[in-house]
Amino acid sequence: MIPLKLVHIARHYGPVGGMERYVWELTRELALMGHQVTVLCEKLAADSPPQGVEVIELGLVHWRPRWLAHLRFSRKVSAWVAANPDSERIIHSHERTAVHHVTTFHGPPFAKVKSKPLWQRFSPRIAVNLWLERRELCGDQVRAVVPNSSLIANALLNYYPEINERLVEPVSPGVDIIPARPQRLVDEEGGVIGFVGKEWRRKGLDIAVEIVSELKKRRPALQFVVAGPDPEKVAHLFSDWSDGYQLLGPTDVAPLYASFDLLLHPARQEPYGMVIAEARAAGLPVLVSSACGICSELEPENIMNIGSGTLEWSHACEKLIGQPAEVVIHSWKAVAEEQLACYQRII
Repeated sequence: MIPLKLVHIARHYGPVGGMERYVWELTRELALMGHQVTVLCEKLAADSPPQGVEVIELGLVHWRPRWLAHLRFSRKVSAWVAANPDSERIIHSHERTAVHHVTTFHGPPFAKVKSKPLWQRFSPRIAVNLWLERRELCGDQVRAVVPNSSLIANALLNYYPEINERLVEPVSPGVDIIPARPQRLVDEEGGVIGFVGKEWRRKGLDIAVEIVSELKKRRPALQFVVAGPDPEKVAHLFSDWSDGYQLLGPTDVAPLYASFDLLLHPARQEPYGMVIAEARAAGLPVLVSSACGICSELEPENIMNIGSGTLEWSHACEKLIGQPAEVVIHSWKAVAEEQLACYQRII
């Protein structure tokens, strides 16, 4: 393949978050494949960029209000592109910009606000966010919209049916090598259920607590390990518990999966679900809500309706806990290859 000139756009460039990690790993792999990769960002969020990636820092913008920060950064990007014309390059944005040929959509559309009563939608914030999102998806120069999951693809088509021709197959995030969970017998009265997620409300920690509490009636030695949220902010959820749980707070979760017997993720909303992908890479069984984008990659037995009762959830957990699970790894190299197929389509 002839090396491509690629410009990626991300306000924060570094292995520091979900979307940011996606851009970091994707650009690293593209550079390793020999493509010319440049990243436009506010500031590099790492000591140095991946080998072969050129980083251009456009300067920090005031981050509040968020909708205005998007607009300010977009203007910086447009100014740089205008000052550095190159008809051969492909501009791939992960932000609300105006000059990109490809955009990856990492979360649910803001247009869902349209489901709210009309009186709740009258504000500059909502008006500008809707305009920025429509410009990102429907701009005349946009050739491809890349969702990160089938869930996001369907949501985009629901609110923006006019992008059907430019909407491509989802390119879901990759995972690194995760320490594998060894096969072991799990005590019929015990086991370890894990929950991972800093944004605990959206990811359903309160629901998980109720599910595990129900299951403990039948498995009194069951342990519940929670990683991600600040223990002080979630301790109230365990006010009725005397033992049988650990609140680890923010921590490196990669080594934890091998110690779990089940990952429980009853999220209210999850555009994809990186922790679920990591658990699968470790060979750990998972039980997740149908509100997770990764569900299109899972078997029915691993998915529950978020509205199902606590007792039903607990029985589903009991069927899966400690069961052998296939190791499934979607590498970052595979992500880059899928993205290259998209580029080839629009050249």
